[in-house]
Amino acid sequence: MTAVLTARALLLDMDGTIVNSDAVVERCWRRFADKHGLDFEQVISVVHGRQGYASMAVLLPDRPMEENYAENREMLAAETADVDGVVPVGGAPAFMSALAELPHALVTSADLPLATARMNAAGLPMPAHRVTAESVSASKPDPEGFLKGAGLLGLDPADCVVFEDSGAGIAAGKAAGMRVVGVGPRAAQYEPTVHVMDLDEVKVVAAPDGSVELGFKG
Repeated sequence: MTAVLTARALLLDMDGTIVNSDAVVERCWRRFADKHGLDFEQVISVVHGRQGYASMAVLLPDRPMEENYAENREMLAAETADVDGVVPVGGAPAFMSALAELPHALVTSADLPLATARMNAAGLPMPAHRVTAESVSASKPDPEGFLKGAGLLGLDPADCVVFEDSGAGIAAGKAAGMRVVGVGPRAAQYEPTVHVMDLDEVKVVAAPDGSVELGFKG
């Protein structure tokens, strides 16, 4: 491995990036698609990376937002109660262990109960610094979450590297002025700074000056 990126901190998406929750996401959104007479493939192409109400606004553009917020609350409760099949992304346990003493934050479109349920189910430590759905006024692809993550760590956006899997998340990281490591098969098409298939392809090294050096296979 060769260190190709250096940062002061890492900002981590959760679903699809460090936690594989695809089984739950697909179950919940398939029910949504069936309920509203939508094509499931269209639905699943929209939902990754966004908060539920924002996905609903894209999929049901004529529906009042109040109804999207209400159904999103129901969906969050269902997702939080369903952790069957939630597992760490390949390499995530070692990756998170390597970050334990280094600056990092979780930046997820999940709310705190859902994030906690999924991190626990995957056996991953919850970062001390986190930006969840309750913390922002706008969903990814808006950059607000990543900018707040940098602010929590007291750093400029340019000093942070984002780890993301979705088009909405990668767009948010870029809009925040950050470099982006795209994780998994969905990420490659969105032109991240670096692409890896999973976190086994990433090596984290603490530099003497306290910065984080990232090496990548390939």
